[in-house]
Amino acid sequence: MTPANRQYRTGLPAAAFTLLFIAFAGIAFAQSLPSLTGRVVDNAGIIDAATETALTARLAAFEDKSSDQIVVATIANLGGEAIEPYANRLFRAWGLGQADEDNGILLLVAVEDRRMRIEVGYGLEGTLTDLHAKLIIENTMVPAFRAGDFSGGISKAVDDIILVLEGNAAELEARAERYEEQQDVWWEFIPVILFFILWGGLFGGSILFAIFAPIFGRKIAPGRYRWLGINVSYGSSGSSGRSSSSGSSWSSSSSSSSFSGGGGSSGGGGSSGSW
Repeated sequence: MTPANRQYRTGLPAAAFTLLFIAFAGIAFAQSLPSLTGRVVDNAGIIDAATETALTARLAAFEDKSSDQIVVATIANLGGEAIEPYANRLFRAWGLGQADEDNGILLLVAVEDRRMRIEVGYGLEGTLTDLHAKLIIENTMVPAFRAGDFSGGISKAVDDIILVLEGNAAELEARAERYEEQQDVWWEFIPVILFFILWGGLFGGSILFAIFAPIFGRKIAPGRYRWLGINVSYGSSGSSGRSSSSGSSWSSSSSSSSFSGGGGSSGGGGSSGSW
């Protein structure tokens, strides 16, 4: 055996050991998972008591009716992990849905990371598609979360999930189209709004200075006043004249502990978002 071959063979165990060490280190340092204590696991404390009670009852009634299991979970942060692998680990650890149907859904919110995800079990991927999950996140959860309404956003998202699972996905899609049209109309008016803001800033500001400078400003010379760092000059007739800056500028501003999953699994179907 040549020295090169001996070096190659002895290098294999070392490389394998290194890869195993990296893998086990990744597992060891992965974010720990919360316990499944109910259909709503609000570890981040962002859902009010009344909403949590109503959600728990709604999810229990839906599971009794359909056998599909939906669980809501909120956590403080992901500990540096991406939300997709974290949600999949949590889904599998909790075994959401029935083992023979994989009909579970996890709605996960990581507050400090400002991330959310809808993780869908294998058996429901054809019903609650990635597109449907994305629409629920973008059109229902994100606007509510940006307004600070976590309870309302989560509650409405659950309603939308159930809507789709009950066979009414067309209603969700139609609502998304209306929302998109409203957004398009708003963007069409932005140039007009910016024009009036600019016009008002240029002309309205000059008029205001011409009116209020003699009243609130300090007279520095005949026909000249200083107000808010701006020198305003007037003609001999007393009517408003030109204004000039003097080195400064101005701007305008305007649950139950016995609850458990049924052993279902997920392959990463669903969608993620942020607010």
